[in-house]
Amino acid sequence: MGNSLGVVLPKDVLAKLRVGEGDELSVSETPDGVALRAADEDTAELMKLAEDIMRKRRRVLKALAQ
Repeated sequence: MGNSLGVVLPKDVLAKLRVGEGDELSVSETPDGVALRAADEDTAELMKLAEDIMRKRRRVLKALAQ
């Protein structure tokens, strides 16, 4: 899990999410708290690409934010 934490979910929740041990979940904020979804491989790939770009272009992005 690297620098992340793990959680234990009831079997019925795992069944609803269609996930099992070792699967990744996507967590998003909602007005009432958080929502869990099975992680989408395409979304994970896009997030990795975005993180790589932000890391490489950190100075430019920081300047734009000012």
